[in-house]
Amino acid sequence: MKILLPLFLLIISHLNAFGQTGGGHFADEIAQHRETYKKDFLENERSPLDSADLPNLRFFEPDERYRVACTFRRTPDEQPFDLPTYSGITRPYVKYGVLAFEIEGRKLQLAVYQNLTMRNMPQYAQHLFLPFRDATNDETTYGGGRYLDLLISDVEGEAPVLDFNKCYNPWCHYSDGYNCPIPPTENHLDIAIEAGEKLWVGEKKH
Repeated sequence: MKILLPLFLLIISHLNAFGQTGGGHFADEIAQHRETYKKDFLENERSPLDSADLPNLRFFEPDERYRVACTFRRTPDEQPFDLPTYSGITRPYVKYGVLAFEIEGRKLQLAVYQNLTMRNMPQYAQHLFLPFRDATNDETTYGGGRYLDLLISDVEGEAPVLDFNKCYNPWCHYSDGYNCPIPPTENHLDIAIEAGEKLWVGEKKH
């Protein structure tokens, strides 16, 4: 059984890997992003996976339909709340704002949140967290939902972009002992987001 770890220790390592901006050919960008993602498992001492596990990571093919332009609305008057995790504990968050976008002609929106513990740490004060569920959960993707990490500059820039090709699984999908936030109801989508990371096909670690 792994030791329970604070959420901010689990997601700090993803900040560089999961920024929403990037250049070059789209498929090459996503391929490079996924290599960085895999490399992080090998470099992070808290990682639930090792090199033997990496072949069991699966992803949808890169799909530009799921790299969508957004509009961002700041929500500065939101009250802090305790976000529950799958381990049973809670973490302090505040809703930072809402991203609105369209997929297949559907107008959708997702909230982005700020971890109040990390917000007080200068090196991580710009980090935002987007947990979500969609119609692929329990079918082709993890039933507990998936995550995206962003920076404040990603959402408050002139042309915000949300790239679901970069969404990833919570570490509790691979192993027990992690405090993985449960996506709030407001971030449940009733369409299938067939992009990003799929179900883990390896054996769950304990």
